[in-house]
Amino acid sequence: MRPKEWTKNLLVFSGLVFSRSLFEHNHLLLSLGGFISFCLISSGIYFFNDLSDINEDRLHPVKKNRPIASGILSVNLARLVTVLLFVCGSALALSLSYPFAFAIAIYLIFSLGYSLGLKNVVILDVLIISSGFVIRAIAGALVLEVEASAWLVLCTSMVALLVGFGKRRHELVLLEENAGSHRASLNDYSLEFLDAMMTICGGAAVVCYALYTMSDDTVSRFHTRNLLITLPFVIYGVFRYLFLVHKRKEGGDPVQLLFHDRPSLLNILLWIITVCLVIYLPKAWQFSMNVIR
Repeated sequence: MRPKEWTKNLLVFSGLVFSRSLFEHNHLLLSLGGFISFCLISSGIYFFNDLSDINEDRLHPVKKNRPIASGILSVNLARLVTVLLFVCGSALALSLSYPFAFAIAIYLIFSLGYSLGLKNVVILDVLIISSGFVIRAIAGALVLEVEASAWLVLCTSMVALLVGFGKRRHELVLLEENAGSHRASLNDYSLEFLDAMMTICGGAAVVCYALYTMSDDTVSRFHTRNLLITLPFVIYGVFRYLFLVHKRKEGGDPVQLLFHDRPSLLNILLWIITVCLVIYLPKAWQFSMNVIR
């Protein structure tokens, strides 16, 4: 079920944080339900993908150790668990809201399409990977019935594309001449092309986030321009990721990278804390003044 991968689903909480409703009980429960729904569905996708890629995974130096590929977990049991995860995740999504359930359905369709063959289509494979992150962010707003900022969605898209192309680059370097036998689309990629795409997406992510912090909509929503002070964390995060990909030959699994690279983890935690302080500190101060009066 890959519980470490559930950290990707924390994007669902972005709607809670940026709608200034972090301390509203009902919204918190809705976001938590959305997070659990995505965890169930994404784990079902991991099962489905591993079932589809048994033969290819057995040729991979790392993926051959996965439970299904190695034979530790039986295929029939894996199929049963896959169905149960999809049913439970979908039922929970429907109980939360229909717009959120629609987002879950789109995520499920894209993910299944990826596993069934779209992962072998050059460029489209990375677009589908990145769409999963974007759908999570949008779904987090839908479950609360709040509007997702277009700039924030665009920034999430650029970061997701950066990670997606970095993942392909890592596979190309790791597998070398056997890359095509593991994934057909790797035959169409080159290090030069992937480096160019990562440069574009990394730069675009920084610019989009900077524009988001300074946009009139953001300033009017949070009543402050101080969100700009969180920009250095985004710049460092992008640069650190590029450093790890190019100098440390990492980037194949962004979740593993996050858990093992302490500077990246610390940077994300500081970004989250700073964002929350900028958004909620004035509100807390105003509440305190009202209580004193």
